[in-house]
Amino acid sequence: MSDPQVIIVGAGPAGLALAIELGMRAVPCLVVEKNDRSGVAPRAKNANIRTREHLRRWGIAERLAEAAPFGIDHPSNILFVTRLGGHLITRFEHAFGGNPQRDQRYSEHAQWIPQYKLEAVLLEHARSLPSVRVEFGQELVGLTQDGQQVTAQIRDVKSGEERPVVALYLVGADGGRSTVRQQIGIKMTGVHGLSRNNMTIFEAPGLAEAQPHGPTIQVWQCNQEMPSFIGPMDVGDRWFFVPTGIASETEYTEDELVEMIRRSTGLDLPYRILSSEIWIASRLLADRYSKGRVFLTGDACHLHPPFGGFGMNMGIADSVDLGWKLAAVLKGWSPPTLLDTYEIERRPIHDYVMDEAESNHSLAPNQLARDGIEENTPRGEEIRRQVAELIWQTKRPEFFSLGVVLGYRYMNSPIIRDEVPGVPWVKSIDYLPSALPGSLAPHYWLDDGSSLYDHFGSGFTMLLFEPSAKPGADAARAQAKRLGVPLDVFQVSESTVASLYEAPLTLIRPDQHVAWRGTTVPDDLIAVVSGHRI
Repeated sequence: MSDPQVIIVGAGPAGLALAIELGMRAVPCLVVEKNDRSGVAPRAKNANIRTREHLRRWGIAERLAEAAPFGIDHPSNILFVTRLGGHLITRFEHAFGGNPQRDQRYSEHAQWIPQYKLEAVLLEHARSLPSVRVEFGQELVGLTQDGQQVTAQIRDVKSGEERPVVALYLVGADGGRSTVRQQIGIKMTGVHGLSRNNMTIFEAPGLAEAQPHGPTIQVWQCNQEMPSFIGPMDVGDRWFFVPTGIASETEYTEDELVEMIRRSTGLDLPYRILSSEIWIASRLLADRYSKGRVFLTGDACHLHPPFGGFGMNMGIADSVDLGWKLAAVLKGWSPPTLLDTYEIERRPIHDYVMDEAESNHSLAPNQLARDGIEENTPRGEEIRRQVAELIWQTKRPEFFSLGVVLGYRYMNSPIIRDEVPGVPWVKSIDYLPSALPGSLAPHYWLDDGSSLYDHFGSGFTMLLFEPSAKPGADAARAQAKRLGVPLDVFQVSESTVASLYEAPLTLIRPDQHVAWRGTTVPDDLIAVVSGHRI
């Protein structure tokens, strides 16, 4: 690999996603990570629909499916019970978009998988790209920049030796305690410490078979003795456990944790603790996402409660947005001002998702427990019925939030050409596919069985729905050629797809969002969407 044009600090999902976006466009980049990324704690456990669609675009969705510990079609059911060994209160089926049945609205369903397995798939793919180098045991200890380049001071964790690495840009994908963010003096604002939680990973031979409520990915145990979250995490009878309503400052011994799990489940099994750590749920947003030639992505610029499974997935989406823009600038078909749109587009989405995550965070198992909820009496049945009704009223948005995952829209972006300015973004938990500029391009399965998304190029793609509009597509192609902007044209014959887009021509960005739609191609269309008019 030649000298890097981009240094990426952090080899978690956001950092590796950025490396893949750059690597697939042959941009030389170096990823440095101070830790070995090992351990049994999963950090996140859900690759949502949009993340899986990105993996499909990168050609590795099947590899992730093969890595699924319980199989790609494992039921994504959420159980609400008094205890695993007790009464079922209610259940949500196909939560988080995990229904394996083909759906016209998206090309990949979600997948329940520990973050460390996702990272392994991303790392393998990143390392297969000739322009990407990933180095572990390498720590950023300082950086300087001027108008032309960034110099990172990198220290080898084992030897202590330091070396300077020079690149055109540097991106901090180094998590909530970001060194990069600290180095460039950017602050996080918001609410720190919404809750303090204990995440325990344990082995429990026979637990899946001992509980009578069927396959699941997450269980809410709503009892007054030891309310908690619990669920299967990996093969080898590996589970996670998060008690709620306990003293958050207390650190527990392994024996105490085993007893807590036993009391919570009501099942006496040979539990073995593998790890236990404290994590703090916060709502924090960086006051800026960049300074000069240094950018932040993922948890380095936004932190929110994990309820809804947005965090890791939003970080990957950040890197997709930043990745194609960095590549456009470095390949010379966009000016550096294009990079200003990264924060313009992503910050409002982070605000929106934070609202949803914080709302989801407001109700936990201990708040659903009631006197008498475990009784084997008509009174107990009535209490469980009432709690089930409350659960359906309050928790559905957490588990069925496709509108949040796929329905957000980039508003007020200078690289979106809107034919009817001022049409509001209708925010909804339910996903309503829309081809309004700034929206994710509506998906459709074509008659030949392929996904519409599979026909989008790595640059811009003009969708042509009517043969009479071909001169417009040709005009856009000519504009793109003059500016050096990569543009493919794909003619869509299915009338149902045309009805989704409601225009004879629609321009799709490299990240699969709609850049423009209409009948007559403006003379400066490609200049606008590639950042030449900022």
